[in-house]
Amino acid sequence: MDDPELDRQRHFTALRGLTRLNGLSASTNIVWSPIARLAQQQNINRLRVLDVATGAGDLPLRLWRKARRANLQLEIHGIDISPQALDFARQNAEAQGANIKFGQLDVLNGELPRGFDVVISSLFFHHLSNPQAAELLRGMAAAANRLVLVSDLRRSLSGWLLAHAASRLFTRSDVVHTDAPLSVQAALTLCEMRALAAKVGLEGANVNRRWPCRFLLEWSRPRH
Repeated sequence: MDDPELDRQRHFTALRGLTRLNGLSASTNIVWSPIARLAQQQNINRLRVLDVATGAGDLPLRLWRKARRANLQLEIHGIDISPQALDFARQNAEAQGANIKFGQLDVLNGELPRGFDVVISSLFFHHLSNPQAAELLRGMAAAANRLVLVSDLRRSLSGWLLAHAASRLFTRSDVVHTDAPLSVQAALTLCEMRALAAKVGLEGANVNRRWPCRFLLEWSRPRH
């Protein structure tokens, strides 16, 4: 998936496979719950949301659907380095009439846009080295006015076995068959993610397990 030379058709097939896996694992619920709670606790009916390394754009699209049902207005922006992934994301959003903005940005070498209430990263940190992860997390905290959410795979044997089986059972993509178990091998543990949050100064950050074999880092900007 990280190969810039990956053929467009194989790339789209892989993105469809990942979208299916994310839907089956209800991964959107991991980040939707704290967003809905933020809106309720602070009595807000509109939030600006940035999805970092949006990939297939399935997370913004599912968040958009949930927000509509909850009468919450989300202005969602997705950014990614891959023009092919952004094309895929735009096509899906347009097909469903979702007003989601997508833009190209290398989030590892460019400054994240500011002015967002919530900044999210889902299933991206396992692609990064520790220095890259620390720098991105620091940038996400700087860009978020209220809330940072990092949802990702949790490194474990059970997670590897699940990724290996699910990728073959639910997708035909050879790219996903290879990438899914490798992604779990490269993922962080809870302790490693907590150490990373402490390293970049995110005091009060919570890192907890989420089903299936995932974790959520949640950090709220202190209110003065």
